[in-house]
Amino acid sequence: MQLFYRENFAEVKQLDDTDSKHCIKVLRKNVGDEIWVTDGKGGMYHCRIEDANPKRTGLYILSEEQGFQKAKRRIHLAIAPTKNLDRITYLVEKATEIGISEISFILTSNSERKVVKTDRIERVAISAMKQSLKAYLPKVNEMISINQFLEENTASQRFVCHLSDLSKPLTEHKIESDVCLLVGPEGDFDPSELEMAAKAGFEQVSLGDSRLRTETAGLVGVTLLNLL
Repeated sequence: MQLFYRENFAEVKQLDDTDSKHCIKVLRKNVGDEIWVTDGKGGMYHCRIEDANPKRTGLYILSEEQGFQKAKRRIHLAIAPTKNLDRITYLVEKATEIGISEISFILTSNSERKVVKTDRIERVAISAMKQSLKAYLPKVNEMISINQFLEENTASQRFVCHLSDLSKPLTEHKIESDVCLLVGPEGDFDPSELEMAAKAGFEQVSLGDSRLRTETAGLVGVTLLNLL
């Protein structure tokens, strides 16, 4: 199954320039061949090629399914990005494959990276969505301060990862349908940030007894939230 992505596909019924070239020039698809397209919002479309144009491949929708493999809960991961951007792109790729709804990058007192180019991150997420045959593209947010994030977050259930005696294992919680997981930088959160998070309704949780790197903690958390 070859999956392509086009935003608002039901309206345009065409692939974009990049996917058109890949479909016609690389995969050698032609008029009459059938492919699958997702709009990244839960729509999965079974299509037939009507115009094998390598710049704007025209398609006819044979059938469609909305809410394709919809997850049982909405998962929002907020994380302080690492200095090495490759580690963050790896996180986004794997989190998308596992299943995630939204990713936010936060700036904390101990953050190693203060700027993230979300256009690159979005391309990684799109590629991972297509590779894993998913129909939901996670929303990628621009970096904001942890103060602003805590003020604006509206998830019904909120957790902050922190390895301490006060932290209850994430696996011991009953997970709701709308959850946010906050993961700090390599140097951990400042005590004042943990205090702010608590006031904003974030409960401290642990992901086990091991000390995890930032991107590892994010992936473990996302995996558990999908399974619990």
